[in-house]
Amino acid sequence: MARQIGLRDIHIALLTDDDNTGATYQAPSKLERAVSAKLTPKVNSENIYSDDTVEDIISSFDSVEVEIELNQLSLTSRATLQGAKVVKGVLVESKEDIAPTLALGFKSKKHNGKYRYVWLLKGKFELATDEYDTEADKPSPKSAKLKGTFFSRDFDGNFRFIADEDEAGADPTIIAAWFTAVPAEPTPAV
Repeated sequence: MARQIGLRDIHIALLTDDDNTGATYQAPSKLERAVSAKLTPKVNSENIYSDDTVEDIISSFDSVEVEIELNQLSLTSRATLQGAKVVKGVLVESKEDIAPTLALGFKSKKHNGKYRYVWLLKGKFELATDEYDTEADKPSPKSAKLKGTFFSRDFDGNFRFIADEDEAGADPTIIAAWFTAVPAEPTPAV
């Protein structure tokens, strides 16, 4: 099994509709260059006891905590992620801003040269973290760090799609279109 060794092409797509009839997204747009991504699923679990021992454990999906580091975050990207606006080159942030609901996609290179493709289907980001240092003898470049929470769609309960291009039966047309639109759930062959 090939290990993940890379990360690139982080995209977002605004979720415009999510109800029992379907989920609709705007066309994906690429964010700045990827440095790292950490996805941590959260599950709520409850132990069920009987006869003085654990009889069963009932678990339910809660969300996926996301931490992303980018080489930078343009004002336009920041405004999009936070629900803010850019006016004449100035980012205007307001307490009234509401972060949009969106999907997050990227790909990760494996050591065999193939890629894993990921879409988190519904979530929101918090305000971006800013770090600044004075210039010193050696440069100390700073990157942009984002935190978000992703959860299941109302439409179908799905929260993530993962595709490995080297997986047996992988549909190359799905992978080729991965960043042109948030993919629909594939239908099984009959």
